[in-house]
Amino acid sequence: MANESRPCPCDIGDRFDYGGRGQEVQVGHIKAYVCKPPASTDKAVIVIHDIYGWQLPNTRYIADMLTTNGYIAICPDFFVGQEAWKPSNDWASFNDWVKTRDAGKIDKEVDVVLKYLKDQCGAEKIGVIGFCWGGAAVQHLMLKNPHLKTGVSLYGVISRFEDKHSLLHPTFFIFGEKDNIIPLEQVTLLEQKLKQNCKVDYEVKIYPGQTHGFVHRKREDINPQDKPFIEEGRKDMINWLNKYL
Repeated sequence: MANESRPCPCDIGDRFDYGGRGQEVQVGHIKAYVCKPPASTDKAVIVIHDIYGWQLPNTRYIADMLTTNGYIAICPDFFVGQEAWKPSNDWASFNDWVKTRDAGKIDKEVDVVLKYLKDQCGAEKIGVIGFCWGGAAVQHLMLKNPHLKTGVSLYGVISRFEDKHSLLHPTFFIFGEKDNIIPLEQVTLLEQKLKQNCKVDYEVKIYPGQTHGFVHRKREDINPQDKPFIEEGRKDMINWLNKYL
């Protein structure tokens, strides 16, 4: 996410030819991508997309990765039919665009998804992960939704909820050291506020040399030195979910 006219701050992803292992379904008033593991499970993860929307192949790749680790994964369209951001869009218009898509106003959609996961998929233990815009949405949900067990916020835009830190559930925050959208001062302040106010387990981790979007959108084949951190971020995310679901 960027605030002025400039090129996209990171690659949109390298999996454009990735079709996905799951299927698109209608869940109440929204569409969603769902992938289920071969063995039945009562554990599920809601995947909240970034500004590029629920159909981004890289995000679906992460959903499928969760499934290979034994989780039902669902990536709903939290823009509810509104267009996702495109790399060709003018960044000067970004602030106006994002104002119409509030990461703190997804509760109705989350309730519909939770009902679907419980009624249609047999899920009882449900967590949430989110990227960028979706990372901010995770923080919002961890502050107020009693039905989720845990969350992982990946480079969620901190300023969206900078005054709220009383998390209800264990939450893992992933940031890149070189993220030009989320300054390290903001990350430090988040840690301080969590230390003062948070009564549940949490972790804030900064990955050396990494830029915004690195866990799900950075191209692994361009800079070999980044690949270990991409893999570490994904592994840490899975380990956190395994611990609390």
